[in-house]
Amino acid sequence: MLVKTKCVLWVVAGSLSLLVGAIGIILPLVPTTPLLLLSAYCYARGSERFHHWLLHNRVCGSYIRDYQEGRGIPMRTKIWTLVVLWGTIGFSMYIVDILHVRLFLPVIATAVSIHVMTRPTKVG
Repeated sequence: MLVKTKCVLWVVAGSLSLLVGAIGIILPLVPTTPLLLLSAYCYARGSERFHHWLLHNRVCGSYIRDYQEGRGIPMRTKIWTLVVLWGTIGFSMYIVDILHVRLFLPVIATAVSIHVMTRPTKVG
């Protein structure tokens, strides 16, 4: 009974992480990659079926596998990520009227940009 409960908790945690990670595809300030990797980790401990489904999902499966195996991120994805990130940050800085938030947004964008640019670039 305890083993089954643990498995259910891992699947719930993985599903919540996946949901928030999916939101991060739309909202650049939500860290998509770490949340997708956390989902894979949780699913691996909770359900072989869910883990297999995630790693072979047509939307994010190859992305997770490539990242976990160190194959990198395609250049097109890196460019798109940085364009969307900085566009959203710029727009947010324009509409937000709180000084410390305006100052913190480019710090976040810079950190994310450095992370994206320092990942290996997937060729092919």
